[in-house]
Amino acid sequence: MKKVLVLDFGGQYNLLVARRVRECGVYCEIKPYSMSMADIRAFDPAAIIFTGGPATVFEADAPRLDPEIFELGLPILGICYGQQLMIQELGGSCRRAEVREYGKVELTHSGESELFYGIEPTSVYWMSHGVEVETIAPGFCAIAHTANCAFAAIENRERKLYGVQFHPEVLHTIHGTKILKNFLYRICGLGNEWTMANYASDAITECRAKIGSGSVLLALSGGVDSAVAAALLYRAVGDQLTCIFVDHGLLRKNEGDEVERAMKDTLGMNIIRVDAHERFLSKLFGVTEPERKRRIIGEEFIRVFEAEAKKIGKVDFLAQGTIYPDVVESGMGGKSNVIKSHHNVGGLPDCVDFKEIIEPLRRLFKDEVRQLGMELGLPEALVWRQPFPGPGLAIRVIGEITEEKLAVLRDADAIFREEIAKAGLDRSVNQYFAVLTDLRSVGVMGDDRTYDYTLALRAVETQDFMTADWSRLPYDLLDTVSRRIVGEVKHINRICYDITSKPPATVEWE
Repeated sequence: MKKVLVLDFGGQYNLLVARRVRECGVYCEIKPYSMSMADIRAFDPAAIIFTGGPATVFEADAPRLDPEIFELGLPILGICYGQQLMIQELGGSCRRAEVREYGKVELTHSGESELFYGIEPTSVYWMSHGVEVETIAPGFCAIAHTANCAFAAIENRERKLYGVQFHPEVLHTIHGTKILKNFLYRICGLGNEWTMANYASDAITECRAKIGSGSVLLALSGGVDSAVAAALLYRAVGDQLTCIFVDHGLLRKNEGDEVERAMKDTLGMNIIRVDAHERFLSKLFGVTEPERKRRIIGEEFIRVFEAEAKKIGKVDFLAQGTIYPDVVESGMGGKSNVIKSHHNVGGLPDCVDFKEIIEPLRRLFKDEVRQLGMELGLPEALVWRQPFPGPGLAIRVIGEITEEKLAVLRDADAIFREEIAKAGLDRSVNQYFAVLTDLRSVGVMGDDRTYDYTLALRAVETQDFMTADWSRLPYDLLDTVSRRIVGEVKHINRICYDITSKPPATVEWE
């Protein structure tokens, strides 16, 4: 299978670049721009994409590339900083833009480039830059412009080098996917090879070969990712797989029973449920810092698995439902800054009492995981469960975690999810949940003064969870949820609705 190399220069949309390429049916991976030429050759890409980034290309400490990359004879697409770097390295120059462009901008292309094949001459594109190309490098020509940017897109057709100042990966660029398809299909000659049917077949074969006759212990957390990982591994090695479901006391209302029942009844797997809630809560006692919570939970997961593994006997592999955004957001996929550690990635202790970690979903985005789940025959109710982070409610209780706070949050969250489903929005709203803040405020119930918690409601709509927009839930629905929670759940007297998108916020609060 041919693949594309995405070199990461630290821009905010870089995961979206990879996601859009995958949507076009072409496999790609994100790597840091500092990747050596030897490693690039070993990766054997069919094409390369340079992402955007926050640096200024003409400054002394700006990220650079080995010029040899342009001698590989591969098609290259530079996006924003990637375009500027390409021009700077090949003999052109850049400058600070006289008029910076941010957001939706009208762009006109010449109609002469394969990059804009089949696209109307003028339409809206998404810009985010304060630097622009001043003089193009030898062999290049302009193929698109805006009112303020003469080199909004450029090409060197002979060498198959292309650059765009705008962001085709962002949905606000109306024809962004078409532009990427033109680059991948028409310019690079790639085809639609990346499908979940192909991935399932390849991953099952790969897991079977890697595991051999060994035994596998799966970290079943209750979320979609670990459930799909379990289904894939069960297809690969059958009864060699044992699923350990750690009930850490941080699950949603009735979730432990639901997960255990679904996995056993649906897949017939061997599942061991461990009640470890006292252990986890004692470790988390007094901890308020989000990263500490995540790392404590990650390490305790491993320690519980170690203890259970010793009861089972010889265990060769620990399996996890790590997915690609977990890897990249933890700073392990490219140049982009660490956003937050994930219990499957950054939370692993240095010493793990297993032969090896196996992560069959490590290359997949969230929506690809759901597609794979359907491909593997999992029921829709399981595949379309609400996304739930491995650390569970620990990162939805702001501040110190107590049994009382968890009980309050479970009841409030259950009401919110129930009303979303009643309104028929449980598929169109991609993630929704409640957060118990550490803020108390004065209220009045009946004739009495109260001083209780403020609850935040969060609902977002997204295609890939790399960016997300807050969901415009109907006021009547929010009113119903608010009245029910305040009326039915003790210790909450105020409800707030989070109207922040990602970025600048993340989907989860911690």
